[in-house]
Amino acid sequence: MKAHEVHEVPTPMTVKYWTRGTLIVGAVALMGMLGYLYRMFFGLEAATNLDDQWPWGIWIAIDVASGVALAAGGFTTAALAEIFHKEKYHVITRPALLTALLGYTFVVIGLLADLGRYYNVWHPMLPSMWQGNSVLFEVGMCVMVYLTVLYIEFLPIVSERFRGRVAWPGPLKAFNKLTEAMLALADRLLGRFVFVFIIMGVVLSCLHQSSLGTLMVIAPTKMHPLWYTSISPLLFLMSAIAVGFPMVIFESIIASRSFKLPPETKVLSSLANYTPMLLGAYLVAKILDLTLRNAWGYLFEGSLQSFMWMIEVGGGVILPIVLLSIPKVRKSVKGLFISATLVIILGVLLNRINVFLVAYTPLYSVKTYFPSIIELMVTIGLVAILVLVYRFFVITFPVIAVHPVDRAKQSAGVEMSPAGAKRNK
Repeated sequence: MKAHEVHEVPTPMTVKYWTRGTLIVGAVALMGMLGYLYRMFFGLEAATNLDDQWPWGIWIAIDVASGVALAAGGFTTAALAEIFHKEKYHVITRPALLTALLGYTFVVIGLLADLGRYYNVWHPMLPSMWQGNSVLFEVGMCVMVYLTVLYIEFLPIVSERFRGRVAWPGPLKAFNKLTEAMLALADRLLGRFVFVFIIMGVVLSCLHQSSLGTLMVIAPTKMHPLWYTSISPLLFLMSAIAVGFPMVIFESIIASRSFKLPPETKVLSSLANYTPMLLGAYLVAKILDLTLRNAWGYLFEGSLQSFMWMIEVGGGVILPIVLLSIPKVRKSVKGLFISATLVIILGVLLNRINVFLVAYTPLYSVKTYFPSIIELMVTIGLVAILVLVYRFFVITFPVIAVHPVDRAKQSAGVEMSPAGAKRNK
């Protein structure tokens, strides 16, 4: 078999965990952990600038709402590869799954910091404590179940990594056979029924992505008319679907750069083809919504809200539609990276900040909200910890697909392979 006929195989990365870059990220993560512990021991009042007028801050807008949206690459890629059987995208399904799994895990960790009584977070699991009229109850249940589904979907990767290699140290050797049997059972069962969990994941994602948009529908007198709309759940779902593929592109390019691998330009370029259509549908929905509600006048009132709306839609929606409609941009790693990260991802991030912070005005506000140092430390620190955990996972488990030639060069510490880059164009 010729070298170019050998396909990429998911492989643990053979690189050192600690580098100059990861040490810097580790220092940021440590500051975040200190801020997190401070909030847990001393409470919300001591750690944040939140109060009865401003009950939600950046932990909800960024850590939760934005985190859930940016983790949408997991279910959108799974739907494309596994449900619509677009086989060529299988090469990016494992990284997309890992990004979603870690993204939702850190959404829960961020949410715990924002909950006044975080130690009661398990209450929705008891039917006696269910509140069926609460939007947050539906969001909480969907996220809990979906996170469980994501870990189940990841089990075959764990089995592939350790099956036949289980070697517990010392007294734990007695569990070697049992662990092997459990891995074999999980591999056999999930091999037959994993499609059920994939479909469940897509359905659950659609439910809670839209439900997050329902949260602010209950506050019509506190929301600016540019964002207050009864179709907010639909807009949240459409924007999450639109940012799913760009997030996968962003993660793939960053990973290839970090691990000195040639980027999957051909697959990523093909994936980017869907984004202008998805963003275009979202833009049409936004325009129709403003027109039907006769709300265009608010766009020219010269307020902070009107200015932020124009940046969000102009920079985060219209600009990437134009950029990704140009074939030269889609076929360029730099073009994909800029259009996928600086524009689309930041656009969705800005949308969630606008909805939960900029558009929100308390009825009897006596001050404005700006996050405290602890709030900023926790948010930035959680991102840093997520990066470190992602690196640990891809070094430990076969997540990223690598051509055998590039794997050998990576092990030897050779810079990105020109032959590999050419192979992926």
